[in-house]
Amino acid sequence: MADSNFIDYVKILCRSGKGGAGSRHFYRAKYVPKGGPDGGDGGRGGHIILRGNKNMWTLLPLRYRRHIFAGNGQSGTGGRSFGKDGDDVIVDVPCGTVVFEAESGEYLCEVTDDGQEVKLLRGGRGGLGNWHFKSATNRTPRYAQPGEPAIEKSVILELKLLADVGLVGFPNAGKSTLLSSVSAARPKIADYPFTTMEPQLGIVSYRDARSFVMADIPGIIEGASEGKGLGLRFLRHIERNAVLLFMVPADANDIKAEYEILLRELTQFNPDLVDKQRVLAISKSDMLDDELIAEIEKELPEDLPHVFISSVTGMGISALKDILWRAITDESNRIEPSTITHRPLDGHHRVREEDEFIFENVPVADDDIEEWDEDWDDEDIEYDWDDENEPFEYDK
Repeated sequence: MADSNFIDYVKILCRSGKGGAGSRHFYRAKYVPKGGPDGGDGGRGGHIILRGNKNMWTLLPLRYRRHIFAGNGQSGTGGRSFGKDGDDVIVDVPCGTVVFEAESGEYLCEVTDDGQEVKLLRGGRGGLGNWHFKSATNRTPRYAQPGEPAIEKSVILELKLLADVGLVGFPNAGKSTLLSSVSAARPKIADYPFTTMEPQLGIVSYRDARSFVMADIPGIIEGASEGKGLGLRFLRHIERNAVLLFMVPADANDIKAEYEILLRELTQFNPDLVDKQRVLAISKSDMLDDELIAEIEKELPEDLPHVFISSVTGMGISALKDILWRAITDESNRIEPSTITHRPLDGHHRVREEDEFIFENVPVADDDIEEWDEDWDDEDIEYDWDDENEPFEYDK
């Protein structure tokens, strides 16, 4: 995967903008004694925003953009002049991107639609100027709110491909061959295991100019949910598929046993995958006769739709498309993105080279250091922001 352009897991460091400090200015003009406070509010810090982009299919751009920092808000000035808001940073990501906190592995948010914007980190609120705190009993407030601090967080972005049908099977089960025969996709096909090193998407044409998306997931082996083989790296993409097409070759020793192994690996990875619609395709069936097909059907689960296919001869391909289309268009089978439960990242679901990535120390910019007025004489004031954006409580 080191030389591949398909990157579906990346760790980055994000920092929102710091809010600007409110001004403690007093109006000064000739012939205007005791002009009163007129310090303006500080500007809001910039947000970190994720935006879905349907034209992106990989997280590769973020592999070379490890630090994402928003702009800081400017401080207020006299004359009730408010500081400028910090610049927001909009990060384009592929549709289907899920965000986790790097330290705890906790799920944060996801982006599923093109143009959808999700505020990942909120910029700090700007401080209120001293003109907000004037009153009949306090006509010269010599204090103002400082801006809220920036929020810095290391996050992990995980891409889960959006497809209608996901192919699930052991290496060399014929998944890539099927995808190449029913779509214009041209995945690498060879007679050795793990030929497919990255997921492939294909548009499958159906009747009356209709179509659906099929995803070829790299082969899964027994123990993939515990980190064995390559399947663990791509099991995350199966969570996004509406229908799972299990593929077992006709020359397998025990077709039912292989199917149960595949189902067990998916269940151990994410128990919610059991609720997805499943279809079983017995590939390479051109080597079977009617008698063998009848014997195999007796051993298959009764409630599982199945079809015998051959990608080389075209046997059963039309019937397979019909079964998949009925499953995709079944209203009871539709899974809304908001109902998908994303399992938190743990030791088995992390990518070591990304999880151990160490960010370089980023120096603090000069404008992050607050400059205080020389005439500041209230040394015992304590600041405290609250959730309602009300003035802070202070002690003098």
